[in-house]
This record gives sequence, C-alpha cells and structure tokens, in this order.
Amino acid sequence: MNAVFLVIVLVAFLTTAWHQIFDIPGPDGSAMASLSKAMIDSAAGSVELALGLVGVMTLFLGLVKVVEAGGMMVVLARLIRPIMVRLFPQVPADHPAMGAMILNVAANGLGLGNAATPFGIKAMKELNTLNSRPGTATDAMALFLAINTSNVTLLPTGVIALRAAAGSMDPAGILPTTLFATLCSTITAVIAARLYSWWARGTSPPPIAGDAVSGENDSNLPEEGGDAGAYPAWISLLAVCVALSLIPLTIFYGRVVSPWIIPGLMMGFIGFGAIRRVRIYEVFVEGAKEGFQVAVKIIPYLVAILVAVGMFRASGALDAMVSVLGPLTGAVGLPAEALPMALLRPLSGSGAYGILASIINDPAIGPDSYTGFLVSTFQGSTETTFYVLAVYFGAVQVRRVRHTMAAALTADLAGITGAVAICLYLYG
Repeated sequence: MNAVFLVIVLVAFLTTAWHQIFDIPGPDGSAMASLSKAMIDSAAGSVELALGLVGVMTLFLGLVKVVEAGGMMVVLARLIRPIMVRLFPQVPADHPAMGAMILNVAANGLGLGNAATPFGIKAMKELNTLNSRPGTATDAMALFLAINTSNVTLLPTGVIALRAAAGSMDPAGILPTTLFATLCSTITAVIAARLYSWWARGTSPPPIAGDAVSGENDSNLPEEGGDAGAYPAWISLLAVCVALSLIPLTIFYGRVVSPWIIPGLMMGFIGFGAIRRVRIYEVFVEGAKEGFQVAVKIIPYLVAILVAVGMFRASGALDAMVSVLGPLTGAVGLPAEALPMALLRPLSGSGAYGILASIINDPAIGPDSYTGFLVSTFQGSTETTFYVLAVYFGAVQVRRVRHTMAAALTADLAGITGAVAICLYLYG
C-alpha cells in the first residue's frame, strides 16, 4: 500500500504541476487550486463516509454478536466445511472466522454493499487471532480479501435501481452478465492468491487441502480428522444446491426480493437468537460497541486512500490515461466511454457510481445500449479494491499486505474481461 499511495500522489502532483506550468486550467480555476480543493473535499468526504458507516457497523456487528452467541457461526462453518477447509487450510474448521467469512460472502452476493462490511471486518479480526506475525497479512487474509473484492454477485440491487431510474426497459438485464463476470473474477481470485503466495515463498504448490503456510501459527491448524462433528456430506451438498437455486430466483424475482433482504436479515438474526435463548438486547449492545470502535479506527485509512484518489481524478491523470488507452481497448469491446468506469472502479466507489449514472443517463448512450449494459455490469461485478484493503486491513492494523493487492487486482481484471465477453455475447 505504501508504494501504491506514493505513486498515485506523485503522478497526480506531477500532472497538475505540468498543467499549472503551461497554464492549463482546472475545473476550479488554476490546476493547483483545483487539486487543493479536491484534496480538502476528499478528506472531508472520507470522514463523512466513515461516520456514515458507524451506524451500519454498529447495527450489523450487534446482530453478528447475537447469532454468534447463538452458535450460528459454528453451524455455518460446519455446513460448508468441505469447501472452506480446502480454501482456508490455515483456519480451524470450527473457528469463528469461518462463519464470519460466510456471512460476508453471502451479504456481498446479495448486493448489500456497506452492510457486508461489518461481517468482513469481523472475519478479519478473527483471522488476526491466528496471525503469528501481527501487522503482516496471512495467506488466509489475502485469500479472503481477494474473494471479497471479486465476490460472486446474485443480486446487484443498487445498480438495478439506478438503471430503472434511468428509464431502462430491462433494469434486471445485468443479472446474468454480473453473475458471469463475478464467477470469472472469484475463480481467478482463488487461483491468483494461491499462486502468488507460492511464488513469493519460492516453494512448490501444496495439495489442495493445503499444508501449513510458512510464518503462520501451525498450532492453530486443523488436526488430522478435524472434520469430526461436521455435518454429513449430503447435507453440505444440499446446502450448496439450495444456494445455487437462488440464482434463477434472483434473475426472475430480484426486484421483488431486494427490499426484503435487510429487514429479513435483522428479523432472522434476532429470531435465531431468541430461539437459542440468547439475551438479545445485552448481547446486541455489546457487539454494537465493538462496531462503533472499529468504524472510528478506520478513519485515518479512509482519509489516506480517498485523498490520493481524489488527487488522481482532479489532476487530469485519469483523463490522460483514457485518451491514450481508449483507442486500444475499443478494438476489444471496451469503448472509450466505458474505460473511465473500468479504471476508476477499483479506486473510488462513489466516483465510479457517478460515472455510471452519467453514462446511462446520457441520451446518446442510455441504459439499454451495449455500453450501458457494460458499465452497469462493471458496477455490479467489481469492487472498490483499494477501499476494501484500506478498511479491512486498517481494522486489524495490518500494514504489510503481501500479495493481497496483486491477487485482488488480477481478479478485477478477470471480472472486467468477463464482463466485456458476456456483454458482447448478449448485447453486442
């Protein structure tokens, strides 16, 4: 992250300096004045974003505490243990991190946006308890964040709503394209995280079940025969089939189901706690306190990354990249109008959202054109990678991210490629 932060700021400053020297004005007067304003606005906006997350994190970490006290994390971990044990061999099968990771993946899949963040932060805090080198990302952390930034998405609710507001005749038409693109990115994330880890250590690949990762705490690894207590294989297979059956459900009834998701989650979690005789109110408040503390802790990390991104946009460096790369990407199905979206999405969620809105509301393009479907798929199928890394690693004070960023960006590239391919096939 140090190198990325330095490069973004340096490129933004040098680009602005060039514009200032040759008297090329910015949107707010001189180039340097525009850069200064963007820095101040980004810093203020990042704090506003963090404060907005306080309520969300307080609510959902309180709910997570309720279901954790009721034993849901263990139930979820045992349910899909055959998959999780192979993906995360360094994490004990019954560890709370397993359940938290599952909840995060499920929330991202349902398009819950910031509501998925508390589950992810909970997972990172639990994974950090297994970390024998505080401040350095483990292989499990790297893989989890790579999956998080590329997560398979069943229901991109926010994008569907935006397309409907823009007058789309088929606002849910991005469901199959988003699903395909996120499948590509998630598979790539898993492969890339493992490959980069092996290459960094200079060792040959271990079996899929996984050997202990050098530098991680071997005492925390599952013992031989650790699947004792897991549900029978047929139950796990049935759970996977039920999850897969949600795909056609989201395609045909996504707009009807989406308003029920967050209220349903709250009712379901509290109901589960009541059935398990958890003291719901007291446990919720205990978890909510933790959510407040985490939200405040991540403010410095948000300020750093969002100010850097704001400088990059205001300097004109992004526009320069688009002008150079646009003719090349247009030849492979990525038009110049959609390129800013592809470049900005890993950097700034709000910036990418603004570009999406401007493109699909442009009468010359519209939401139901090829470009409209493509940028909508980008928004629904890729994540704000640098934001996720800053927030999640900031929550556990990890500064050395190792191969996490490389794996996440590789997955982003796979998602963009998959989006272009499926949109060309269906709408090109």
